[in-house]
Amino acid sequence: MNPLFAFRGRPAPSVEILCGVVFAVALIAIWEAASDLGWIAPTFLPSPSRVAAATWTMVTHQNLLWHAGVSTVRVWVAFLIAAAMAVPIGILMSSYRIVGATLEPTIDFIRYLPVPALVPLSIIWFGIGEETKIFLLWLGTFFQLVLLVADDARRVPHEYVEIARTLGGGSRAVLVDVVFRAMGPTLVDNLRITLGWCWTYLIIAEIVAADSGLGFVIWSARRFVKTPEVMAGVIVIGIIGLVTDQILRALHRRMFRYL
Repeated sequence: MNPLFAFRGRPAPSVEILCGVVFAVALIAIWEAASDLGWIAPTFLPSPSRVAAATWTMVTHQNLLWHAGVSTVRVWVAFLIAAAMAVPIGILMSSYRIVGATLEPTIDFIRYLPVPALVPLSIIWFGIGEETKIFLLWLGTFFQLVLLVADDARRVPHEYVEIARTLGGGSRAVLVDVVFRAMGPTLVDNLRITLGWCWTYLIIAEIVAADSGLGFVIWSARRFVKTPEVMAGVIVIGIIGLVTDQILRALHRRMFRYL
């Protein structure tokens, strides 16, 4: 059977890349045609050519790349803090039931709270500086990630733990050398997914008295109904996310070649 259409078949990497590029180009062509033919009002959805022109103007005259760098730093700082906290806490929650029973109800409660509703409290607690922006990004990431990490650790076969115990491994050795290593592939995948979630909270974080960042750029353009500039900011976020995701996918394949 042709691997292109076989269930879980693996076509050549070049074929996969070609299919992705062709689909993206076709989508852009349809979008351009719909705008040129007047099917969509440019106020609501400007054509790709207008968005590209706005992007170039913003890069050359409005420091768009600097704003993108500021946003990227904020996202990565918040994400790394969230990951550094979520990974050990999640493993402990799955490894010791008393820890899970203590923390999980509170974490479940907080993760359902809408982040925008907590913006006023964040300003009261941290003011309008960088701390508030980092906190909001962390808030939208940590409580989701910690439960994913706990689930990853729970899925490690109990037989692995029993074998390690039989060979004389202590609790620390079991957690570090068995559980953490066994959950590595799914952990990296979940970190990649939650990094994307962290980016989705960027607009919320950067409308809090911000004067820099892509969220600030998008929000400022929205106030003056500059739809091409809004789309340009959104597309830059998408490009950063796409590049980051592909890098993390490549690292995953390199780290876990045995899968």
